[in-house]
Amino acid sequence: MDKIIKEALAEDIGTGDITTKLLVPPGRVKAVILAKENGIFCGERVARQIFGAYKINSRFLARDGRAIKKGQVIAEVSGDARNILTIERTVLNFLQRLSGIATLTSDFAQAVKPYKAKVLDTRKTIPGLRLLEKYAVACGGGFNHRIGLYDMILVKDNHLKLVGGWSLMVRSLKQKPKNMKVEIEAENLMQVKEIVNARVADIILLDNMSIPTLKKAIKYIRQASPRTLIEISGRVNLRNVKQYAKLGVDRISIGALTHSAKALDISLEIIQ
Repeated sequence: MDKIIKEALAEDIGTGDITTKLLVPPGRVKAVILAKENGIFCGERVARQIFGAYKINSRFLARDGRAIKKGQVIAEVSGDARNILTIERTVLNFLQRLSGIATLTSDFAQAVKPYKAKVLDTRKTIPGLRLLEKYAVACGGGFNHRIGLYDMILVKDNHLKLVGGWSLMVRSLKQKPKNMKVEIEAENLMQVKEIVNARVADIILLDNMSIPTLKKAIKYIRQASPRTLIEISGRVNLRNVKQYAKLGVDRISIGALTHSAKALDISLEIIQ
């Protein structure tokens, strides 16, 4: 987080806030951070760290993962007016982005709440912000998929095209590091059967399948390999996620949680 914050501040401030230096005299002021719409709050730790670096006192009235309402005061801050104005946009960028992700994730999590399916994120994150964005997903009631390419094996369609044959892939996967989970993507029923019969997958990812095909694939996996987890991905949105959850899958991975979340409207206003 230190590196992310340092780079964000350097990107915005550069050699200094020219406008503030020219117009605003030094002196202590008070300000509030306000929610301009309903949502799930996220980003307190990041904001606190930025405020602290600029000797700005902050008292947060909202906590990460908690609901906030339009007009609610999220935090009260006080410090040098120039410092507050200089870091205002960086703080708000983090709060708006992370709260937006948490809010969208919460919408999906609430939609599938009656079912056993967990809502998972993906690696479709802004470069450099992955850990923060995945933290925001967790604050919204979602779960983290693999963090990167290093902590789980996920065999996708392009791997299958280049690996040199199904039997070679199975043989290679049996040489995996101990305790490393294996997930294999399937795009049709024939691939599902091949994966189940190979007995190397802990998770089978059913990607971009129609509902009728999904039902057949899920039934086959549950009967032939009941311990294997079933994940769905592709074309999932708030309108259809409940329909997918009803099928009895274990996981639903949704790239939109991070790549398409709308920033939550949050502002900072000087009050004194």
